Amino acid sequence: MAVNIEVNENRRYGIRSPLIYGHFIEHFHRQIYDGIYDPESPLADEDGFRTDIIEAMKKIKVPILRWPGGCFVSSYHWKEGVGDNRKPFFDKAWRVEDPNTFGTDEFIKLCQKIGCEPYICTNAGTGTAEEMSDWVEYCNLDHEGQYAKWRIQNGFRDPHNVKYWSIGNENYGSWEIGAKSAEEWGRLVREAGKMMKHVDPQAELSAAALPNIEWNINLLKNAGEFIDWVSIHEYWDMVPEKNDLATYEQCMAFTKHIDHAVEEVRGLLKAMKLDKKIKIAFDEWNLRSWHHPNVHTIKQGIHKKDYIDPRDKNDDNSQYTMADAIFTASFLSAMNRNCDIVGLANFAPILNTRGCLYSNSEGIVLRSTYHVFDLYVNYLGDTIIDSWSEEVPTMKVNHKNGVEIEIESLDILATKWIDKPGIALAIINKLSDEGQTITLSFPFPPTGKSVSLYGISGEAPDSYNDVGKNEITIFKEDLGDYSKNMEIQLKSHSVNIIQIGARHPLNSE
Repeated sequence: MAVNIEVNENRRYGIRSPLIYGHFIEHFHRQIYDGIYDPESPLADEDGFRTDIIEAMKKIKVPILRWPGGCFVSSYHWKEGVGDNRKPFFDKAWRVEDPNTFGTDEFIKLCQKIGCEPYICTNAGTGTAEEMSDWVEYCNLDHEGQYAKWRIQNGFRDPHNVKYWSIGNENYGSWEIGAKSAEEWGRLVREAGKMMKHVDPQAELSAAALPNIEWNINLLKNAGEFIDWVSIHEYWDMVPEKNDLATYEQCMAFTKHIDHAVEEVRGLLKAMKLDKKIKIAFDEWNLRSWHHPNVHTIKQGIHKKDYIDPRDKNDDNSQYTMADAIFTASFLSAMNRNCDIVGLANFAPILNTRGCLYSNSEGIVLRSTYHVFDLYVNYLGDTIIDSWSEEVPTMKVNHKNGVEIEIESLDILATKWIDKPGIALAIINKLSDEGQTITLSFPFPPTGKSVSLYGISGEAPDSYNDVGKNEITIFKEDLGDYSKNMEIQLKSHSVNIIQIGARHPLNSE
């Protein structure tokens, strides 16, 4: 039976921020060194950056890039990573030596090459409020003070103009260096925010939050007047110690109430009458956590084979299947629907580890999740409009915790463009082995408008891309002109963008 979809383009929920399609990069394993920054590579430019990776990032219009962490930042001192007198240091978060050749100025160069906003996460673990505000001075003041003058001395006359700053990372967690209590956190964020805003009143500040009433109330009561964002993180398939990845079915279970953290934090902001002042930055997220055993535990690995070598398991491309793609699309659709409160998000990370890009010495692989970003960034509209369906089929799946749950088998999001004609639907079919039929039944007459479907599926739910292997790529189907009650067939385990009357340069092949 076909699922009937109705759309009211005149009922607009809001315009999503392009920043929800942001990304993240950290000094972990092969993300920076032997990743995006590899001066010895024949594929690198004059500044040491891999041009193939940058081009791939530009294609999905990366709007904002968060750096340098992550857990790494909580013992990172930025002043040691600028200028000529740099020395390698031991990174206490990930227990490796960092050569310190990639620092603030290199990060800004990278963002300029990509064409994205830099988003700097500061050290709120072993760092101080003054150190954080000194960083803002270095980046944003024209010439006043020793740090702006130091930037000029380092060859950057114009300010870096970093608008987005995060005070700390996951400082609520016992795994984080310099973890804080709720009371300590509220006071530190207040003082850091105060000093950073004194340096640059236009800087937008975020601070670590989570769906926890005590933590958030302490943060917002103490520092609510100084921050513009609350930062939340989530990974659903937690595999830091044992790389036992969830199955396709278990990943579908994770999509139920995928935006629960947003709803919980939204409720608290609204209760404290801050929902019009402070937005949510979901600035670290992915389906699967990074695999890094024997580091964030009391018992530490002694030999590198116990805590360094296992990180190579993150580079197994066979792990990144249509399960990852469908989860990622479900998350992005949910953030679109929450466009009134979520203004920024960062997929963690963009490169290697669990990234949507994989690099080796000879080139890159576009993992399944890369194509999801391509679809949502380049084919979906920016204005969320009303859509509804009756009797969406459900499916029963087993959660990784063993509990059987029921979820809807289709995820439907309707959009249009604020400055272009046309409608675009994002429709996700979560069924692993069955296609589905949808019927478009609109109350307005777009008759005669052409219909195109762009999507990804793969031959099987476990399809993946690897070196010399492209099982998942974007396909296009021209479906002819729209007619009322038009039926469209969706492939199994697929992510689809259906455009109606969207003839503009973006999609004119």
